[in-house]
Amino acid sequence: MSALETEINELWERKENDEIDAESAGEDAYATLEAFLDALESGEIRAAEKQGNSWEANEWVKQGILLNFGLRSIGQYDHGGTTYNDVLPLADSSEYGDRGSRNTPDGTVVRRGANIGSDCILMSPAFVNIGARVGDGTLVDSCDTVGSCAQIGDNVKLGANTLIGGVLEPVEGAPVIVEDNVSLGAGCRVTSGFVVGENSVVGENTLLTPRIPVYDLVEEEVLYGELPADRRAFTRFVESSISDHDLFDGGAYKPAVVATDIETETLEATEREDALRE
Repeated sequence: MSALETEINELWERKENDEIDAESAGEDAYATLEAFLDALESGEIRAAEKQGNSWEANEWVKQGILLNFGLRSIGQYDHGGTTYNDVLPLADSSEYGDRGSRNTPDGTVVRRGANIGSDCILMSPAFVNIGARVGDGTLVDSCDTVGSCAQIGDNVKLGANTLIGGVLEPVEGAPVIVEDNVSLGAGCRVTSGFVVGENSVVGENTLLTPRIPVYDLVEEEVLYGELPADRRAFTRFVESSISDHDLFDGGAYKPAVVATDIETETLEATEREDALRE
């Protein structure tokens, strides 16, 4: 256990026991919170990590994020000529260019405590929340949201108007995971701790959530909460259990995700898009 983890655990216990709040927190507490945010931004600590074949949340890291809300008062900050009110400022992006990352103006918002890798592209308007990780070489396109604690891998493409949901509570809950080399089409939604396996290509407007079944035609099984690696996925509709209800003339249907092998044509199309990002 690191010294930072010990300090966060102690602060969390004090907060849970009503021994400390935003009014009573002193310099030592704020020094710990600032060191914690620095460690998040540098990638030294992460909200979730892969253990074997599964992803597990780092509870103490999520506790540290919650402490940064619970032990801070709302302040006024200025950004782009606009005064806003929050408990945290935006991240300092002055070093992004040094590591080859770009963030376009007029609406690219990265909150303090988010980790942005090297050679990333963040297109405005886009929002990356505290605790999120955006891996090296990843594209966050226009109108994208990367929620709190979401872990986005290396060389990922998030198509325009994509929503990556945040999972901050419960602290033991794993956040949304998008593994390396994934391409999400425009308008995709990934929520509630769903895991998108590496090298997968997901069609536009696909909803990936644990409540919607994934029909994996490769292994011929039905999965919930995950899309296996190396899949091409898209939305289809399957018959609902209430199809025989009198109110549904012609039957009722619910969304599902169908996953197949990645076709050569799909990979070639993805490679053409990669060339545009060079």
